[in-house]
Amino acid sequence: MTICVALLGGSFDPVHHGHVALAALFAQLLRPDQLRIVPAGNPWQKNALNASADERVTMIELAFRAAALPITVDRREIARAAPTYTVDTLREVRAELGPDASIVFLIGADQLQQLDSWRDWKSLFDYAHIGVAARPGYALDAAALPSAVAQEIKTRQGSLEQLRTTPSGRMFLAEALAVDISATQIRAALQRGGKADSLIPEVVLDYIQQHNLYKI
Repeated sequence: MTICVALLGGSFDPVHHGHVALAALFAQLLRPDQLRIVPAGNPWQKNALNASADERVTMIELAFRAAALPITVDRREIARAAPTYTVDTLREVRAELGPDASIVFLIGADQLQQLDSWRDWKSLFDYAHIGVAARPGYALDAAALPSAVAQEIKTRQGSLEQLRTTPSGRMFLAEALAVDISATQIRAALQRGGKADSLIPEVVLDYIQQHNLYKI
C-alpha cells in the first residue's frame, strides 16, 4: 500500500485560519497518512520574518491542536542555513520516503499564479504532486495564469485517486475553499492595535498578545 504524505509550507508568520482551512480541506480530500507543516527558515521571496522560528512553531502547534487536526511539524527548512527553496525540500523528503511514496505539496491559488517564478519550478513535479486550493480573488482558469503554468496544468491535471496512489507528477485544483486571509493583513491589523480574532485562532491570538509579537 502506498503511503501518502501531504506537505504545507509557508512562513506562518503568524499561522492563520487560511492555513488551517487549506490543510483541513486536503486532509479531508486526500486522507493522507501524514500531514506535515513545513515552516520556512529563510524564504528567498520574502523579507525578514517577524516571529522567531520557535514562536512560529508554537503557534502552528496551537492552531492545529485547536482545530483537532493531527500534524507533524517538519523543521528541516528552519534548520537549513541557506535560503529556503521548495525544490530542495521536496528533494530531501523524496529521499527520506523513497521512490514509491505519494508526496503532495499543498499551495494556495495565489502561489499558483507565481509558480513559474519559483526556483526550478518544473522540477517540483519530479518529487511530488501539487494540490492547489482556491482563494477569493485568485482565478484558477488558464486565462488568469502564466502561460507556462497553464500549460503545465493542462498536461498534469489528475484525480485525487492518482495523487493518493502514485508518487509524483500530477496537479489537482480544489475549488471548495473560500478563505481570503494573509499574514501581512494580520500583522498590519495587530500593529495598528486592531482586532484580528476573525483571522487567526483564538489560542494563537492569546499567544501573540502574551508574547507581545507583531508590534511596531
